Amino acid sequence: MRDLQLFLLCYAFIILQRMIELFIARKNEKWMKKQGAVEFGQKHYRYIVVMHILFFIVLLGEKIFRNQSISLMWPWLAIAFILTQLIRVWAISSLGKYWNTKIIVLPNATIIRSGPYSFIRHPNYTVVSLELLIIPLLFNAYFTAVMFTFFNIIVLLIRIPEEEQALITLTEYKEKFAGCNRFLPKIIDKSTINKDD
Repeated sequence: MRDLQLFLLCYAFIILQRMIELFIARKNEKWMKKQGAVEFGQKHYRYIVVMHILFFIVLLGEKIFRNQSISLMWPWLAIAFILTQLIRVWAISSLGKYWNTKIIVLPNATIIRSGPYSFIRHPNYTVVSLELLIIPLLFNAYFTAVMFTFFNIIVLLIRIPEEEQALITLTEYKEKFAGCNRFLPKIIDKSTINKDD
C-alpha cells in the first residue's frame, strides 16, 4: 500500500509539472509569435504529445497490473530524479521567454549559452530522456522504461535535426554552439590544448 501511495504521489507530481510547463510554453509561444517568431516541426509535434500521454497511461497500467514494489535502488534513483528536476528548472529559466515545448524560433534572436547551455546543446532533451528511464525504473516498470526510451530515441532523431536546422537558418546558432556536444559535456576542450607541448 505504501508503494502505491508513493507511486501516486510521484505520478501526480509529474503530471502537475507537465501541466505547468505547458502553461509556460503557451505563454511564451504567444509572446514569441507577437515578436515575429516562426514555428517549425508541427507535423511531428503531435507525435511527441501522444508519446508523453501514452507514457503516463502505460506506466500507470504497468504499476496496476504488475503491482511491482519500489526498486531496491530507489535512493539512487530518487537522487537522480531530483537532479534531473533541478537541471530542468535551470534549463527553462536559462532560456526564459525563449523556452518552449514546440520549435519556435525568433529570427536573429540572441542565442543563449548560459546555464546548462554552457555545457551541452540540449539539456532539456537530456533530462526528458533520463526521466523516461528513471521514473519507470523507480517502480520496477521495466516494460515502460524500455518501450519509451526506444520511442524517445526515434522522436529525437526527427526533432533535433529539424530544430537545429531552424536555429541555424534564422539565428547564429551554429557559430555559438560550434564544438559543443548535444547531450554530454566535453571533458577536455581540444582547442585549448597546445599541440607543441
